[in-house]
Order: sequence, then structure tokens, then C-alpha cells
Amino acid sequence: MSGAEAGVWWLEWAYAGFTLFGEHVRWADLLGNIAALATVALAVRRSLWTWPVQLLGAVLLFAVSIDAHLLGNALKQVMFALLVCYGWYRWVRGTRGGAELPVRPATARERVLLAGALVGGTVAAALLFEATGISWAPWPDAFIFVGSAVATFGQSRALIDFWWVWIVVDLVGVPLALMSGLWVSGIVYGVFFVLAVVGIRDWTRRHRALAAAAGLRPEGAAA
Repeated sequence: MSGAEAGVWWLEWAYAGFTLFGEHVRWADLLGNIAALATVALAVRRSLWTWPVQLLGAVLLFAVSIDAHLLGNALKQVMFALLVCYGWYRWVRGTRGGAELPVRPATARERVLLAGALVGGTVAAALLFEATGISWAPWPDAFIFVGSAVATFGQSRALIDFWWVWIVVDLVGVPLALMSGLWVSGIVYGVFFVLAVVGIRDWTRRHRALAAAAGLRPEGAAA
């Protein structure tokens, strides 16, 4: 089988699927979102496996986003692939020698920078999406695109705050995915919301435990 034939076969498989409750479910959408769910569950546990699994999910969801004409979401998967490499590198460094990943809240300066990137990036991306017509829902698509980048960057730096960004992204992602006919993605966004709440709780507890073990006051604790 030639490279071109293999590429066509892969795309045909990705776009194929099955019917569930009268809705067409693409295999790539299903398996990509299973990988995405596994990514979040692994992130809650602060496991290095979160990064290779997230890369697999990005590849699958890229294919299904192209088929659904959600080019903003497809570009998001390309961006994910780049951020995954960075995050993988950061977590490997943070756990070198068997050390536990040092999770922490963002500083005030980091929060301002993350919020600025989220707002400014969303406006810029939405205007670009509108001008090019690559998305039928440019503003929510832009917010998900930029919010996902900000959240993944925060995750790469082991900042507890990245979970809050994911929660807001999930609240926008559910209706957008359902209106696009990506029912699996819509359901998964809802599950993401629950996992993000669990992640905030667990990472905050772990940060406080590490600070207590080191005899330090946890960041954000009252004086």
C-alpha cells in the first residue's frame, strides 16, 4: 500500500462510524474523545502519560474536525500537538530523579498574563475566523481555541488555575459541539467539567500537603 493509499484509508476510517439514537458517531470522534478523557484523568493524577495520550487524541480529533468543517477546532489540535511537546518536556524536568510534580497556584502576575492572553487571543482569533470564514461560529470557536491553549500552557507549568480555564471552556464547548453534530464531543465536554472540578480539589490538596511537608505556608492561604 502506497503512502497516498494509506492516507486515504486512514481518513475513510476516521470519518466512518455508526449510528446511535439516530445520530452518526464517527470513530475518530469516539476514540479521540476517549483519549481526551484519559488525558484529563491522568492529569488529575499528575501522570506523565497524560502527554502522549493527549497527542493521540489530538491526531484523531484533527481528522474528525476537518470532516465536520470546524477548522478552528482542527487548528486547535495542531496547536495541542505543539503544546504537548512543551508540556511533556516541562513535566519530565519537574519529576526528574523520581520527584513528585510540584503543582501550585498561579501568582498574581501569571493570572493577569493568562487572563490577558485569553481575552486578547479570543478577540484576535474570532476576527480572523470571521474574516476568513473558516468557522460557522467564530466567537465561541475562537474562545475554545484560545482557552484550550491557555489551559494547556497552564497545565504544562503545573498551575492549579488551568483547571478553572478548562471549566469555562467546557461550558462553551458543550453547546457548540452539539450544534455541530459531534454528540460524543458534547457529552465528553460535560464529563470534562466534572473531572476539572475533581482536578482542582486534588491538585489543591496536593499543593497544601507538599507545602506542609516542607514547613511552608501554602500559596493563597490566609495569613
